[in-house]
Amino acid sequence: MSRFLGLDTSNYTTSAAVYDAVSGNVAQAKQLLPVKEGERGIRQSDAVFHHTRQLPDVLSRALSSAGPPDFAGIGVSTRPRRVEGSYMPCFWVGTSQAQVLSEVLGIPVYEFSHQEGHLAAALYSAGRLDLAGQEFLAFHVSGGTTESLLAGPGKESPVEATLAGTSTDLKAGQAIDRIGVALGLPFPCGPALEQLALQSDRIFRVHPSLNGLDCSLSGVENQCRKMMADGEPDADVALYCLKAVGAALAGMAKALLNEYPGRPLVFSGGVMSNSILKNDLNQQFDCFFAEPAYSADNAAGVAILAALAAGKAQQNG
Repeated sequence: MSRFLGLDTSNYTTSAAVYDAVSGNVAQAKQLLPVKEGERGIRQSDAVFHHTRQLPDVLSRALSSAGPPDFAGIGVSTRPRRVEGSYMPCFWVGTSQAQVLSEVLGIPVYEFSHQEGHLAAALYSAGRLDLAGQEFLAFHVSGGTTESLLAGPGKESPVEATLAGTSTDLKAGQAIDRIGVALGLPFPCGPALEQLALQSDRIFRVHPSLNGLDCSLSGVENQCRKMMADGEPDADVALYCLKAVGAALAGMAKALLNEYPGRPLVFSGGVMSNSILKNDLNQQFDCFFAEPAYSADNAAGVAILAALAAGKAQQNG
């Protein structure tokens, strides 16, 4: 058997995926958690409730498109990051389901962090799965995370990540969502803010706030709110927000590459599906991105990691 099931119950998306290690094909299904209009997030108790309701249907859709459930193993995300104290209750929904399926099917469970799943999904969709098990540089940019990382093989995962730099205050996804909500856009606001920004032809030259490998993004929100108060067009506000986030990421990437030269650079996370950010960074760096379907929270990465971990265990006898 060469197929592996992946489960990920993150803070905003319920997802399941099946990865075939021989063909390289992925079948996946996902569903966003409902967030009330005008709100900028969801309580963990509500997230657990909605994951519990949604997971059976999401899993059924993934399995129906993948064929018979003849799996060799299950990959599941159990926490946000592979660091002590990293914990969110929502991940217990996927973890408990994986444990039940493991007992019923008699197959092993491989546990990974949500962040590692993002990195693996990015490598897979960029056609660079060969980097798994090697050292590379990475960014994880999402609603709750803006981090640069040193990634490489570890005892528990082929893509264990060590923090290099971070945003010391507001995260990129938070800045985007806060401005999006202020502009009356639906949450999560990334796709709608991008479409609004594409209507602007303004040229912005942004000087990011950087300190070594770290950045600060609180000034992005402040400037955007000032532009709104001054009556500037919504499209210009949206474009400035994305250009400012992109300038901060570019500054972090330059500092990271100066510190660790010669290593491949990979961008992952839901924010990195944004075409404006992707185009700006592609013009400055030789880098790789996850395709949009593999940028947002999904189970494909942990299914792929399970296959890699099982292959390594088999090699080691």
